[in-house]
Amino acid sequence: MQRTSFADMTCSIARTLDIAGEWWSPLILRDVHLGITRFDDLRRDLGISRKVLAERLERLVEQGVLERRAYSEHPPRHDYLLTEKGRELVAVLLAMVAWGDRWTAEDAGPPILLRHQACGELTHAEIRCARCGEPLRADEVTVEPGPGGGSGRGTRVVAERLAAASGAVSSAESVTAARVSG
Repeated sequence: MQRTSFADMTCSIARTLDIAGEWWSPLILRDVHLGITRFDDLRRDLGISRKVLAERLERLVEQGVLERRAYSEHPPRHDYLLTEKGRELVAVLLAMVAWGDRWTAEDAGPPILLRHQACGELTHAEIRCARCGEPLRADEVTVEPGPGGGSGRGTRVVAERLAAASGAVSSAESVTAARVSG
């Protein structure tokens, strides 16, 4: 079955899914982050077919998320290592861990614990505002059109609503500015 590409959508979520949203890719990234970097070890840990693993690894390398580094010439063997882009993508997985721990761990509790190396304490991932440091919650965040936004497949209705909301904000700002200056 042919995979649908999201690469041309003007949506950061869609573009991220285009790179890491295929079945197995997040688990491959998890394992590489945990130090499982060799093909046979990844295959053994995940119970994934050789073909699917090879395809996923190739895609992650092509996208610059993983780097392939030879550790043997005869026979040719490689380690797969996270790039800077890949390490930043692992932060997305940490947010998924926090959600999964809260909503899917049930009575058994979380399957892994996170220890922050800088302070040595057990922790969990949180998404926080880069400006004020407060937690970002979906019901406390609004969106506005960005410089790279646009209308197209996967974003037509979103773009229309953002444009309408932006027009309403601009009109309100104009009225407020007129009141202040007048």
